Amino acid sequence: HERTIACGTNHAISLIDLKRWDEATTFLNEVLPVARRSLGAEHDLMLKINQMLAVALSNNPVSTRDDLLEAETILQDVTPRRRRVLGPAHPATRSSVDLLSDVRAKLAETPGPATNP
Repeated sequence: HERTIACGTNHAISLIDLKRWDEATTFLNEVLPVARRSLGAEHDLMLKINQMLAVALSNNPVSTRDDLLEAETILQDVTPRRRRVLGPAHPATRSSVDLLSDVRAKLAETPGPATNP
């Protein structure tokens, strides 16, 4: 299953690279429950899939505030897991930290209620 999920991850990366945000979001939401059951929440590939969903949600030019809040929630979960699993200096952990900062900056510029705690 891990190899199949990895192939799905590559497909999602292609969709994101092509800026096909809605397709990437739909696909990743379909892959997530399968990956979670097969790999577990702490697996690096599972963390990568979650982060890619946050990327697709937050980079879509028509993202809503709710999309940004969902991306923030995902990253608030992924970032500490990556710190614990990979260590704070790992490039993937740094990427999660940077993306969370970017999402919070977008939320600060988007009218609406305060961000997640």
